[in-house]
Amino acid sequence: MIYFDAAATTLQKPKAVRLAVTRAMERCASVGRGGHAPAAAAAETVFACRQAAGELFHVADPENVVFTLNATHALNLAIKSVVRPGDRVVISGYEHNAVTRPLQALGCEIQVARAPLFQPEAMLAAFDALVTPQVACVISTHVSNVFGYVLPVEKIAALCRERGVPFILDASQSAGALPVHMDELGAAFIGMPGHKGLYGPQGTGLLLCGEGRETRTLLEGGTGSLSARQEMPDFLPDRLEAGTHNVCGIAGLLEGIRFVRKTGEETILRHEQELVCLTTLGLSKLPGVTLYTARALRDQAGVLSFTVQDRDCEELGAALGERGIAVRAGLHCAPVAHRTAGTLETGTVRVGFSHFNTEGEVRRFIRTVAELTA
Repeated sequence: MIYFDAAATTLQKPKAVRLAVTRAMERCASVGRGGHAPAAAAAETVFACRQAAGELFHVADPENVVFTLNATHALNLAIKSVVRPGDRVVISGYEHNAVTRPLQALGCEIQVARAPLFQPEAMLAAFDALVTPQVACVISTHVSNVFGYVLPVEKIAALCRERGVPFILDASQSAGALPVHMDELGAAFIGMPGHKGLYGPQGTGLLLCGEGRETRTLLEGGTGSLSARQEMPDFLPDRLEAGTHNVCGIAGLLEGIRFVRKTGEETILRHEQELVCLTTLGLSKLPGVTLYTARALRDQAGVLSFTVQDRDCEELGAALGERGIAVRAGLHCAPVAHRTAGTLETGTVRVGFSHFNTEGEVRRFIRTVAELTA
């Protein structure tokens, strides 16, 4: 199979990731639940991953790296730590339901900074017009999960710092390919999955917490610390990590992070962008195809969307799947992004690349699309 759905989950993992999961299953028990060797092995593995993530994402204290189930879990923790019911919140016009649904559940006044695709200056101007002292929080994705659009988050974060408004970053599509530096962004929180650009297993995610930020729990339970108290600990990471850790998943995530650091984010991004360019060149020659791609390569990561005139995108996605090519079609859990781009009624076919995809796979994909749309 040709797997072009890395924007949802990277299927091809470094061999070390698979081996680490198996090894942890054989050797590791639970963190903080005993003084024996298997418990110690689990604790060492979890701390090593926390430390590696802190170094990759420039988090000063590894204790501010919290393990979550996924990016959705991380973003819910972040949002519900900052936002109160009824608050006014500004979001970009390209957000995922992992951001918009928690805000809706809180009854927030949601203001959307809308700007056309691949126009970062217009996006910045939209945020500039909406971010006022009355805003409780600003939330932005780093890269659109639908279009691969790289938003100007460094400038958005700077705007928030200037106006004293907390900033939450969704790094679901950027972690592992673009620089995500907590110290430079000064974000309140950054959420990300472990199973996409970090090449870890499903069921892993990270929440990076800004220094001194108040946090609110979603779960309460055992932490292996302060067990006599009936309140959750008031220190990180224990406060937000109730229950048994996914030690096997975290062991795999550790190796995924090591792979990213060894390969280099710039190398990974450049390879994915080259595949985007090759795909764009090939699909642009086909009749009836509309591509959603940037003019400047710096504005697009390794994700792109397209539609074909008079073809249902989900039917086309299914036809590609029948021919051994995995893509994602529809609304991609991001109706706000589709509304902004004008594709809410049709959806798109999305291609998401990883470091393990090849030019040969892209050429076969283009030939297959040509056959299906002839």
